[in-house]
Amino acid sequence: MLNPRVAKALNEQIVKEYYSAWLYLQMAAWFERENLKGFAQWLRIQAQEESCHGLIFYNYICDRGGDVKLGAVGAPDQSFKSALDVFERGLKHEYTVTASINDIMDVAVKERDFATQSMLKWFVEEQVEEEANFGEISSKLKLLGAKAGDGMLFLDKELGARAFSLPPPLVGKFGAVAAAP
Repeated sequence: MLNPRVAKALNEQIVKEYYSAWLYLQMAAWFERENLKGFAQWLRIQAQEESCHGLIFYNYICDRGGDVKLGAVGAPDQSFKSALDVFERGLKHEYTVTASINDIMDVAVKERDFATQSMLKWFVEEQVEEEANFGEISSKLKLLGAKAGDGMLFLDKELGARAFSLPPPLVGKFGAVAAAP
C-alpha cells in the first residue's frame, strides 16, 4: 500500500506534469505563429513526453494500490517575446520540475518507501536530460543573437527532426498510446 504522504506528493506531480505538457504546447503554438515549424515540432514532442510522465505517475499510484486524485491544470502563460525567451522559460520551468521531483524523493526517503525511491530514479535522470536539452537550445539561440537569419532556419530544421519515442517506463503498459496531447 502506498504511504499517504507519498501518494499526495505523487498526485500533485501528476498535475505538474500535465501543466508542463500544456506549457510546452502553448510554446509550440507561439512557434507555429512565427512560422518556425521545427521549433513547434520539438515542443509538441516535449508536450507528449510530459503527458507520458503524468501517465507514469498515474500508473505507479494505481500499481501501488493508491488513490489517484487528479487536480486542475492551470492555463500557461501565452506571452513570449522571442525564441530565446521561450527556451529560457522552458529551462527555468525544468529547474522547477527537478526541484519537485527532488522533494518527492525526500518524502519517499523519510517514509522509507524504497519502491517509490526506485521509480523516482528514472525521473531524476530524466530531469538531467530535460535541463540539458533546454540549456543547449538556449545556448544555440544566444549564439545566433537577435539577427539569427539563416542560423535560425538551420536550427529550426534540426529541431524539426526530433521524433517521439515512448518513455521506457510506459513500454508495454496498457493505455500508454493515449499520451499524445
